[in-house]
Formats: sequence, C-alpha cells, structure tokens
Amino acid sequence: MTERRRVAFGVGIIVAIFLFIQLSAIALVEPFEAAGYQPVENPEDPANSLVYVGAILVATAFMLAAFKLNVDALIRLIIVASGAWLSLYVFRVLMRFVAPAPLADVVAIPFAIALGVALYVHPEWYVIDIAGAFMGAAAAGLFGIGFGVLPALILLTVLAVYDAISVYGTEHMLTLASGVMDLKVPVVLVIPMTADYSFLDADMPDPMADDADSDEQSAISESSVDAESGADAEPTTDFTRGGSEGQVDETEAADPLEREAMFIGLGDAVIPTVLVASAAFFAPASVPTLAGVALPALTAMVGTFAGLAVLLWMVMKGRAHAGLPLLNGGTIAGYVLGALVSGLTLVQALGLDAYL
Repeated sequence: MTERRRVAFGVGIIVAIFLFIQLSAIALVEPFEAAGYQPVENPEDPANSLVYVGAILVATAFMLAAFKLNVDALIRLIIVASGAWLSLYVFRVLMRFVAPAPLADVVAIPFAIALGVALYVHPEWYVIDIAGAFMGAAAAGLFGIGFGVLPALILLTVLAVYDAISVYGTEHMLTLASGVMDLKVPVVLVIPMTADYSFLDADMPDPMADDADSDEQSAISESSVDAESGADAEPTTDFTRGGSEGQVDETEAADPLEREAMFIGLGDAVIPTVLVASAAFFAPASVPTLAGVALPALTAMVGTFAGLAVLLWMVMKGRAHAGLPLLNGGTIAGYVLGALVSGLTLVQALGLDAYL
C-alpha cells in the first residue's frame, strides 16, 4: 500500500468515527430527552461545566494512583463496564424503532452486554473503535441535553486550555498515557494505517519514550479519563521499522507516514460534539434548519472537521499535538459563525442574553 493510500485509509477511519459520533449525538438528543435521560435539572447553569471539569481532574488523579498501585485490571473492568452501560442508551433508542419502549429496553440489554464482552475478551482495533463510537455518541448526546450553549462553550474552552497545559506544559498526561495504552479500552481509539494491522499483536508505543526508543507506531492524542472526558495526553510521535536483521532503518523511521497505526483520544471526538448536540437541541425556533438540523449545529460540525484537518496535517509532519485546542476552537468558531448567519446576536449566540 502506497504512503498516500495508507494515510487515506487511516484518515478515512478517523473521519468516519467523528461523523458517526456527531450525527448520532444529534439524532439521540430528542429521544434521550423524551426518555428522561437529562442528567441535570438546569442545563443552562454554567456551574455544570465547572463540576464536570472537577470530575475530570478527580478521575485523572484516581487513574494515576491506580496505575501506581498496579490495579490496572480494575481500571480496565470499570471502563469496559462503562462502555457497555453507555452503549445501552444507544441500543434502547435503536430498539424502539422495532419494538415498544418497555420491550425495547429489555431487548437492548443483551446487545450492550455482548459489546462489553467483546471488548473485554477480544479488544482488537475494530472492536475498540466500534465500542468507542457507541460510547462517544451516547456520552455526547447525554451531555448535549445536559449542557446549554453557554455551559457547553465554557466546557470546551476550559478543556482546550487544560489539554494544552497538560500536554505542552506539565506533561502529566504522559504518565497516564503510558498506562492507558496497555489497557486496550476505548479511552483511546485505534486508527490502523493498513487493513492487516492487528492491535492485539502490535507492540504498544511508549508515550514516555524518546525518539530513539519508539516502536512501530505513533499517536496523535489520547483522552486520559473516563469515556466522556476530553483530557488529552501526548504519546510518542515517533515511528520505527525493523530491518531484515532486526535493526532499525533510520531513514524509514524518520518518515511519519510509514507508521502502522495512530491513536486518538475518544474525548477528542466527544467534547466538540457536546457543543454540536447542544446547538441542535437548544436552538431557538427562529434559527433556520437544514435536513431538520439547526444551522449553528451544522456549522459547528464543519468547524470540528476543519480543526481535525489542521490537526492531522500537523501530526503527519511527525509530531503529536494536543487535540482539543484545534478541535474545540474550530467547533466554537463554526458554531458562532452559523449562529450569527442565522440572525442571532453575539450575545444570544453565546447564551448570555439571560444574564444581560
């Protein structure tokens, strides 16, 4: 497979996962609200964002402590169980297209259990990515109805800043990333660059390694806490290939396009989608729609993919980068532009009209 095809293959999978999560979240907000899944009493309260950021910090500290205490198996079991639980929300909605609500809720349970079991016993890249896509859609849909536009904007802004600090400043996410990679759970999505890639057989990249130490893979960013979080770690960006005698070909190793796989945090897909889902759910009646979706939500999606394009372009140059500054920044810019084009004032677009 040529370098161009390898890149296209990997990028195509990333785009497909992001698109699935965003479209699914938009489709799920109304059914979630109708089913009473709204997680907070007042979605417009900006304090919701600060509470969630606090939860991320606590979860990060918990996972770091768990890795130091060598209870990785417990962390993996918790994340797998969380994945099955989140996927249950999606399966319940899907089953209601073929069965009445009470029966649909019962029928959805074995599907969620099957996904959790598959993730636990056979965490190949496609199982992880499928589970991650379902988890991401459910999480983004739940937070979409739980965060009004202003809280969502605050959440995206704070997490983008936190992501940049944790990756480029304190680098504490490197320690966490080194533990997460071995868990083989959908906290990190696995993006193969070739069709025959096997995550189960591959050596895990070491986020703490220097350029000379990295192994057969590279990463763009990894979410570090639970399935809904967006705290990104910066693993190694190096790529090496073994020579015929087990030696490293330094010329090939220097080419980031020759990597076997990339890794991107699930939070990189979920957190921008919170604003997309919120913009769709809380859009004023006066806002124009396209295919039933509010224009600001659609332009927020466009902004997400614009940020993703820049992020991937930077990564393909051979360095890892914090994902949320670009992804959240593009999503916010796209949303604001769409809101203004829709006839909202800047104060209304930012959700500040209730406070002024």
